[in-house]
Amino acid sequence: MATVYKKSGGQAHVVAVSMGYGHERAAYGLNGLSGEDGVIVANNYKGIPKEEKEHWRKNRDAYETVSRLQQTPLVGKYIFEVMDYLQEIPLFYPRRDLSKPSLQLKYVYRDIVKHNVCRDLIARLSKNPIPLISTFFVCAFAAEYYNYPGDIYCVICDADMSRAWAPLYPQRTRIKYFAPNGRVVERLKLYGVPEKNIFLTGFPLPKSLIGGPDAAVLKQDMAHRIYNLDPHRIFTSRHEATLHHWLGSKHFPRQQHHPLTLTFAVGGAGAQRLLGRTILESLREKIASHKIRLNLVAGVKNDVAQYFRDAVQGLKLGKELGSWVNVIHAETRSDYFHAFTKLMHETDILWTKPSELSFYTGLGIPILMAPSLGSQEDFNRLWLKTVGGGITQNDPRYTHEWLFDWVESGGLARAAWNGFIEAPTHGSYRIEEIISGRRYNLAKLPLIV
Repeated sequence: MATVYKKSGGQAHVVAVSMGYGHERAAYGLNGLSGEDGVIVANNYKGIPKEEKEHWRKNRDAYETVSRLQQTPLVGKYIFEVMDYLQEIPLFYPRRDLSKPSLQLKYVYRDIVKHNVCRDLIARLSKNPIPLISTFFVCAFAAEYYNYPGDIYCVICDADMSRAWAPLYPQRTRIKYFAPNGRVVERLKLYGVPEKNIFLTGFPLPKSLIGGPDAAVLKQDMAHRIYNLDPHRIFTSRHEATLHHWLGSKHFPRQQHHPLTLTFAVGGAGAQRLLGRTILESLREKIASHKIRLNLVAGVKNDVAQYFRDAVQGLKLGKELGSWVNVIHAETRSDYFHAFTKLMHETDILWTKPSELSFYTGLGIPILMAPSLGSQEDFNRLWLKTVGGGITQNDPRYTHEWLFDWVESGGLARAAWNGFIEAPTHGSYRIEEIISGRRYNLAKLPLIV
């Protein structure tokens, strides 16, 4: 993923941060707007002042350490709960004025002023003041604080958000927001952001997984997925006319396109590797008999990738490595996002904590939800249940039993369909419409999602 800032033919500066995967994943979906610049990583671009880079590193290391500590009994859980409390999302109802700045927000602005966070980057980008799109609130706040001369946009990466995402004085901000669902639209209003500054777009999923306004690629992938998730045609037979109407009869396969495929993805901190091993161990015989293909996504974490490879060998599945069980690992984040996106074409079930990946249910992929990590993921879980695209994991030790029950009954096909119908898919296209003025004639999104 590029980290330069020279002038180019791009329509916007797309800015993310390397903290977890969520902010960069959202930016990856908007990569086409950035031209030659690619995505600018605010805490790791060429020329970043050493002091600022070190400040970002300390914050990221602290977050990842606390995330991993959550798996540690007693002390780890307590430390995580303290951090989570500081960024807690308040209950939405009853509707009320929530514009008072939180302690976390005050700290963010103190950080910008005291440590000159993003000052150098904003000065560089100001030489070419095209729209700036940030997938992290700190960068958007800094752009406003340092008087970036172009338009400033901020992409929300979860199904709900804390007060920290809205600026210190929201009523007079010029930051505009791209909301992934209706709840975020309404939440921003409670935080004091003017309605004219809020756009309901959906999460920016990669265009290569959509295939244009008519979603040709998505529909074809979806048809293959339904074929795998409904082997006895229980769901399909009940909804055949609807499926053919939405997906097109030409997309329905007459034979299996790829094996039933489960993808398990750990988060950026690598905190859930143990769950991945448990899933692998439970599915050992199913993998060996070629009943299911398992992808273990380690991201850019070398230690997680090695942990998964050792687990595969330890369970005597070495001969299946690279075919029926795959460890997905990349040296760079850019390569990781590219590999993960490609993987989604043949992923039938995605198992992960309810992070920004929750929005991938819009691709017609049922989400098996691992335990949440933080308040925002609790709200992502609620959203997934609301649209019907997510199911809470059962006991992972018995995955070989309950997962196949859900497939055999057509239940996961139903969850896939719910996600496809109810969750937004064209976020990247809607954002492009706003930035470029190009019109795709997309359907208006319902406010509830």
